[in-house]
This record gives sequence, C-alpha cells and structure tokens, in this order.
Amino acid sequence: MALRVERLTLRDLRDKKTATLRKPSSTRPALYRIEDGDARAVVKDYSVNRWVFRNLVGRFLVWREKKAYRRLKGVQGVPALYGVVEGLALVLEEIRGRSIEGLETQERLPASFFEALRKLVDTFHRRGLCHCDLKRAANVLIGDDGDPYLIDWSAAIVEREFRFFPASRIYERFQMDDRQAVIKFQLRHCPEAISPEDLRRYQHRSTLERAVRKLRDGARQFLQKAA
Repeated sequence: MALRVERLTLRDLRDKKTATLRKPSSTRPALYRIEDGDARAVVKDYSVNRWVFRNLVGRFLVWREKKAYRRLKGVQGVPALYGVVEGLALVLEEIRGRSIEGLETQERLPASFFEALRKLVDTFHRRGLCHCDLKRAANVLIGDDGDPYLIDWSAAIVEREFRFFPASRIYERFQMDDRQAVIKFQLRHCPEAISPEDLRRYQHRSTLERAVRKLRDGARQFLQKAA
C-alpha cells in the first residue's frame, strides 16, 4: 500500500519511524522505515545532517534524486517515490528483499536473475539515465519475488546533461559501467552463463577507453562524495 505524504512534516516522519536502517554521518543521510497503518516506506532523511551540508548539499541531492525517480516512474524494478518532505527527505517504496552483497558465499543466483537485471539496465538507459553506482552490490536487491531491484539513485546522471563532446563519451562510459556491473555480479554467481562476447568486452580496455575511464573516475568520485 502506498503512503500518502502530501501533508506530512519531518516531525511526522520521525514520529512514524519504526526502525533505523542506517545512522547518519557527517555527509550521509539517515535511512529509516516508517509505518502508517498498513503502509510502510523507507525515508532518506538529510534533515538530521549539519546545517551547511543539509541545506547546501542535501537539498540539491534530494532535488536530483527526485528527478531521477520521476524519470523512472512506472519502471518495474525501481522503488516508487511517494514524495519529498520539506525538501530534505525522500519517502520511497520499501522493497521486500535483500542485497546481493556477499550473497555468493551463501547461495548462487540463477542466470535468469542477471538476464532480468540486464533488461532493467537497458530500460533505464532508454529513458536517458545512468545509475553510476551499480557496481556497489548493496544497491542491487533480490526481491522476495526473485526479481532484481535497484536502489540509491543519488549519483544518477541524465543523458542530456552530457550531450556535448567530450562529456558525451564520459556518459557512454557510465552506460558501459552499468552494463559491465551485471557481468561482474554474474561472474560471482554463474560465470558459465556469460557469453564469450560479453566476457571479452568486460576484459578488454582500449587506449581510448582507458582515457575516458580516467575522466569517468574523476566524475564518479565527485558524484559519490556529493551523494
């Protein structure tokens, strides 16, 4: 059940808090679960950070992530955005499932999971968006339904923001990173299902690719520090 947030305040969110998912740091927002009757949601809350960070960085990141979720509206495999509260907190659909981080030590996911993940990546790429932090396994969930879900879109970038050369080549590199993240995870679970072509593409680095990769790494570090 979706949670209505139109009239909620930050104080309301804290009053409805039922579990802490991650404590805040000096540069990271708090994550917690809220409940309202039968409805549950996850809150990403920058209001608990220090004044300068929450107002200069936090509001900007909330605005950017809200744009990403709006572009992704209706995509199966991405949490729904229920709303933004006071410009400092995102209220998101709670995905029932678990992170695939370290999961290969307990069980192996089937090739069908990674095929579904690859299709999900292709879907948001067609919408002109890159996740940019997909290689962090913590951002990939396997839902209770067995399907893949992607969370944490705070570092996502939009294609039109990188439409001019050489930024366009950096964007292409980010797209490739999203796709190669799928291969990276699949190597841990079912490497026998990876095609020789995908494996060759994953392992190959041309001179031009290495140059673009350096530019990309600089952009990634900036995005990750900000997010």
